[in-house]
Amino acid sequence: MTSTDRKYWLMKAEPDSRIVKGKDVKFSVDDFEAVRTTPWEGVRNFEARNLMKEMSLGDKILFYHSNCKNPGIAGFAEVSKEAYPDYTAWDSSHPYFDPKTKRDDPKWFMIDATFLSRAEHFVPLSLLRHIADSDPPDEIAYIGTEGVKAMKAMPLVTRGRLSVQRVSEECWGIIQMMTEKGGWEGMTFGKTKSGTSNRPRQPTKNSRAIQKKTPTRDNGGDEVEAEVGADDEAEVKPKKGKKRKASDIDTETQEVPRRRSLRTKEA
Repeated sequence: MTSTDRKYWLMKAEPDSRIVKGKDVKFSVDDFEAVRTTPWEGVRNFEARNLMKEMSLGDKILFYHSNCKNPGIAGFAEVSKEAYPDYTAWDSSHPYFDPKTKRDDPKWFMIDATFLSRAEHFVPLSLLRHIADSDPPDEIAYIGTEGVKAMKAMPLVTRGRLSVQRVSEECWGIIQMMTEKGGWEGMTFGKTKSGTSNRPRQPTKNSRAIQKKTPTRDNGGDEVEAEVGADDEAEVKPKKGKKRKASDIDTETQEVPRRRSLRTKEA
């Protein structure tokens, strides 16, 4: 794949424990780094599913912590297997079992994603919204006017809750630069309504973003959204923010360690 063919995406998972059908759907950047490769199962939103079906090997992914106190971009990954039927939809014990789908006519699909790296500087959603709503702090003026323009058009800021989203190449480059350079540490940014200004407030103990968690699985949402596994507003109750993550039983030869699925893990 050439750089001109490559596409960029954002995919969400829940970093905090949440029990669904007796199983923890948590999947943080720590978990992702530990398992390296995981099937992205549990997406139960048609738009998000269709976006995954457009993904190609080598496409890049922003890994996003969702449905938590401090949502934001925590790492980078890439597509390591293109869309194939999501077998968890047929497993009645899985948190995102769907009795309306059939093996001979699958409704839900998933891709495999492989962890690439952590974000050296966690990029909180509140910062991205601040940049989109007003001038960026002087400490991150390095993103320039083009960076601000890219943030304003980012689906994460304009739409928010969908668990799988497109990311422009320009936006990918700006986010990558921000994770490398940082500059907003010690600042906090409140939630804002569209069109209102959001100025940095004094540092608080909650200013820092990433919380280390013990590896397990996932589920994700954005603030109050539904993602990584049970995907989005249309499918999940906002408070539950569904996300899915579990490893898989797909036996394609793979040298990278794979995360075990919820089904396998709990058996």
